[in-house]
Amino acid sequence: MSGNILIIDDEIKLLKLLGMILSQENFNVKEASTARSAMTMLEQYDFDVVLSDVRLPDAFGVDLVKSIQSKYPHLEIILMTAFGNITDAVQAMKNGAYDYLVKGDDNDKIIPLVYKALEKGKYNRSKTVQKCATLQGFNQIIGISPLIIQSKKLAERVALTDATVLLTGETGTGKEVFANAIHEGSDRKKNNFVAINCSAFSKEILESELFGHKQGSFTGAIKDKKGLVEEANGGTLFLDEIGEMPIELQAKLLRVLETKEFMKMGETKVSKSDFRLIAATNRNLEDEIKQGHFREDLYFRLNVFEINLPPLRERKEDLKVLAKNFIDIFSNKLHLSSVQVSPEYYKELEKNDWKGNIRELRNTIERSLILMNDNILDTESLPHYSEKVSSTENDSLSMRSLEKEHIQKVIQYTKGNKAEAARLLEIGIATLYRKLEEYELR
Repeated sequence: MSGNILIIDDEIKLLKLLGMILSQENFNVKEASTARSAMTMLEQYDFDVVLSDVRLPDAFGVDLVKSIQSKYPHLEIILMTAFGNITDAVQAMKNGAYDYLVKGDDNDKIIPLVYKALEKGKYNRSKTVQKCATLQGFNQIIGISPLIIQSKKLAERVALTDATVLLTGETGTGKEVFANAIHEGSDRKKNNFVAINCSAFSKEILESELFGHKQGSFTGAIKDKKGLVEEANGGTLFLDEIGEMPIELQAKLLRVLETKEFMKMGETKVSKSDFRLIAATNRNLEDEIKQGHFREDLYFRLNVFEINLPPLRERKEDLKVLAKNFIDIFSNKLHLSSVQVSPEYYKELEKNDWKGNIRELRNTIERSLILMNDNILDTESLPHYSEKVSSTENDSLSMRSLEKEHIQKVIQYTKGNKAEAARLLEIGIATLYRKLEEYELR
């Protein structure tokens, strides 16, 4: 995960040291020694995270947070403070700062905290802006099989209405792509498409994300927060994995769907929002109802228009079309030209059951292009091919040797960006660091 970072500090030695540390993590870093020069840079460049000292020669960091947030609400700000100024840092968080660091004591926390702030900032942006062009419109739903054509036609028809849509199907079948296409094909396309995965949050946080909260409504609620229901006013709200929503929240969601009215956590005033709901699940909601995990009345309210997305194993005629599309996408990303694909490569793809569906295929193609030699995609380029190689035949083809080579190629591909490398390798960042140390890869 790359990002643009602005560091503000009048201690030049510390400024340069922080710049060097963050640059080594492949962040794009700019430096400023005053608030005035920082504000000028913010006008000139598109930053993701600001790392600022609390005490600056021409401004107080607590006030600076408020100024930056008012102009650039998507930015996440981390304050650096001396031990005696922690109260100032806490006040800055109330003004909108993401977190603070104590100089000298929290040096080992800088990199993880920047990564977390960057993740949160990108998530916040994705909630309020339209999805990128690669996910927009029905022309992005690729396939020639009768099953996917039928699903696409249903989506095109319902897009012209304001009906609630329930998308069902296994993980990785493209439910968010369909949801975005329905939004793009509707009269609401000029307004927000906001999305959230209901399985990614605890009950309290999910309630806050959906409906917003007032300052002090629960521990950690240090300022008022607008919820997704409010942000989706005039547009579309996409609730992914709705089968994972805590049953206590289901009643509240049902009332919002029926009345278009909601209340923020800790507030007694009723607000209104006119939004179109698209929900998705990989669970059988009727089974969930029998087990007492899902409300039957909410199910009937959601299931106005259901579209089932077929798994990839049932639409094998689409496999080659999808693979070619992903090869083109990642070839452009890697600046590769004239990539050749062997017939055996496609045959090997067809042997897979693709339990992760299109998402798994996409990741496989990306890793294949990283692993290939001489611009040729063949069976040896496939990530799972190495698992079929006997480690007893040749020590240079042992699993340990192959894993080291694989990690090295991925690290080179991401230009040293460890978070991105961990994503491609499908391992945790801590596991990657351990592997790098184990194999003495720098």
